[in-house]
Amino acid sequence: MKAISAYDIATVADATAPPQSAAGAAAISARLDRLPASRPVWRVVVLISLGLFFELYDLFLTGYVTPGLVKAGILSAKASSLAGATSPWHFLTLLFSGRASFIAALFAGLFLGTLCCGFLADRFGRRAVFTYSLLWYSTANAIMAFQSTAFDVNLWRFIAGLGIGVEIVTIGTYITELVPKHMRGRASALSQAIGFLSVPVVAFLSYLLVPMAPLGFDGWRWVVLFGAGGALVIWWIRRALPESPRWLATKGRIAEADAILTRLEDKVRRETGRSLPEPEPATAPAAGTEQFSDIWKPPYRRRTVMMLVFHVFQTVAYYGFANWVPSLLIKHGITVTTSLGYTTIIALAAPVGPLLGLLIADRYERKTVILTMAGIIVVAGLAFSQQTEMLGILISGLVITLAANTLSYTYHAYQAELYPTRIRARAVGFVYSWSRFSAIFTAFILEYLLNHSGVTGVFLFTSTCMAITMLAIGLLGPRTTDVSLEALSR
Repeated sequence: MKAISAYDIATVADATAPPQSAAGAAAISARLDRLPASRPVWRVVVLISLGLFFELYDLFLTGYVTPGLVKAGILSAKASSLAGATSPWHFLTLLFSGRASFIAALFAGLFLGTLCCGFLADRFGRRAVFTYSLLWYSTANAIMAFQSTAFDVNLWRFIAGLGIGVEIVTIGTYITELVPKHMRGRASALSQAIGFLSVPVVAFLSYLLVPMAPLGFDGWRWVVLFGAGGALVIWWIRRALPESPRWLATKGRIAEADAILTRLEDKVRRETGRSLPEPEPATAPAAGTEQFSDIWKPPYRRRTVMMLVFHVFQTVAYYGFANWVPSLLIKHGITVTTSLGYTTIIALAAPVGPLLGLLIADRYERKTVILTMAGIIVVAGLAFSQQTEMLGILISGLVITLAANTLSYTYHAYQAELYPTRIRARAVGFVYSWSRFSAIFTAFILEYLLNHSGVTGVFLFTSTCMAITMLAIGLLGPRTTDVSLEALSR
């Protein structure tokens, strides 16, 4: 007797099964997983990643434009010295006019965006939310560029953070669902490599513009507007992106998922000149049964606890360096202009980690890569705090950046693999939101440590936090590399 393929199952399911056919959804997943790593698949990843470029540009400009905001008198470098406050209102004024307030405003928006709005991508689809969240934060940043008070700058930074929070969750979910299981790690690596190309760009633009006022317009404002304008262009380009067939299938829209996947399969056949292999036996998702509360039930409960601990503490080390490196260098006695020059060189390593991931991402277990990179960050961070010469600062800074961004692409792929398609965006948004919540308070803690304990105090604190993340992943993390999303959900 001839075996029934997953494609045959899809055809029958589409014609005869009820709307939320588990067999049809399983067949869609199996057909996606049998696709080779070909140009049509990579093209979709690249289109999504162009949006990530401007999203990370916006995220990382925080540290680079902060010296410009201080120079313009909008923010105060001494606002963390609150002992002189004469009233509660004076205390709040000092607190929310400092460097930390600008960082905290962004992460407050990111926290609410990821925590409260992640469900939007599960309800309305990856493509729609992906597109309109980009438009949201681009517009908010453009408005922020014309503000002149700490309150207004921080308000619009918060509003932009809402859109960025939704976007960053949706991107990881979108890519994870659109690519076959054997290239999820490499797809995440390529996406992050394209995204992290924005870091040297924003660093270089800040180096050129922040100390100046071209056409009488503060340099930091030009840096912000460049990102907002570019993101709008990408928003126009990304209209051609398909919806996630896996998401459509879980909604019972098997015919739409089949049509999108059939077009992609035809492109792959034409590109490769070969027939596609038969799909492997499909694991049917539990269609229509998952609730968001399931993240607290086995097998997801253990994963949720692990990712909550990981995110609360990893953001301290990651953004503790990324958002504070210019200020850390200034604390070393380096001038604003020179510190921005140093950080431009350090930022060149940002896309290198994810690019290396194209070689190793699907060859090594993601859990192992996370642990290794976290350990390197601890060692290099402590080394950075002890450097006084340019060469030592640059080498240790480059190593931190390389390891941190390798860690970043790996955990973005990892966390999206841990939950089922029906609740993936909400679950990832929930656990990821706690990294943003942590960062709100981290900004004030690090500013206090920088002013009272110096660079060494900052890195002792961040290294301890990174060690805690290693324990969480090491003790609780499952292995996910080259395992189907449906099998992981079982």
